Amino acid sequence: MMAATSIDAGRAAAHPWDEAAAGWDSHSPMLGEWLREATAAMLDAAGVGPGARVLDIAAGAGDQTLDIARRVGTGGGVLATDISARILALAADKLRRAGFDGVQTRVADAQALGLDGAGFDAAVSRLGLMFCREPLAALASARSALRPGGRFSALVFSAPPGNPCIALMAATALRHAGRAPVSPFEPGSLLSLGQPGLMARLLAEAGFEAIDVRAIAAPMRLPGCQHYIDFVRSAGLPIMALLAPLSAAAQHDAWQDIAQQLERFTTAQAWEGPNELQLCSATRAL
Repeated sequence: MMAATSIDAGRAAAHPWDEAAAGWDSHSPMLGEWLREATAAMLDAAGVGPGARVLDIAAGAGDQTLDIARRVGTGGGVLATDISARILALAADKLRRAGFDGVQTRVADAQALGLDGAGFDAAVSRLGLMFCREPLAALASARSALRPGGRFSALVFSAPPGNPCIALMAATALRHAGRAPVSPFEPGSLLSLGQPGLMARLLAEAGFEAIDVRAIAAPMRLPGCQHYIDFVRSAGLPIMALLAPLSAAAQHDAWQDIAQQLERFTTAQAWEGPNELQLCSATRAL
């Protein structure tokens, strides 16, 4: 296993994503089920297998980090990074409880990992790159952490038409917050990397080769719409931040409106929110 590089979460500076840490952790089973097939495809694309040394960028609560640890086995190594010390501490605890004491954690901004020359066999990022205001810097930092021939793969949300739940929530939250509509591709937003052709171009500019970007369907199936609302209210920082300045009554009205908008995805059996992701993969040249 790689040498320990963990950082004490208690000494790290607070970050806005700390507020959503508990929500992400408590909803890990739901997220794991939702993204099970997409995560497997991401790890396959990165060539994650027995004995590999893998970097998990913007690891969040560590659900996919567990999948990586299971794949690489005792002969491999895993380093999970995230900008939120609190969420990373929850991930570390989850990994320890699952028996993966050798997985290391490091508080780090994806746009400046500080891991140049680390020589990882693979680097992955599941639904984290969208929040980088400088995604090219994040991709370049990931490339620098790979060995020659190392593989990179990531999942990001695609364009608004494939993600109507996100688009509806954002538009409704902006309206209640009294803010003008913004571009869905605004840097750092949920759909910021969904513009057609953007990820392929950024990967090429970051110096990657053998680039492949393809859309995959990832519908979220839940017993009811309220389950989705509960998740977003505790873990959906972009929407939480938009509504935070409002009074308690105004926030209640906003969430009620959002729930009403999303009820259109309720079927006779359950609630099924459409989502479309982009699976992006590439290689660092030899």
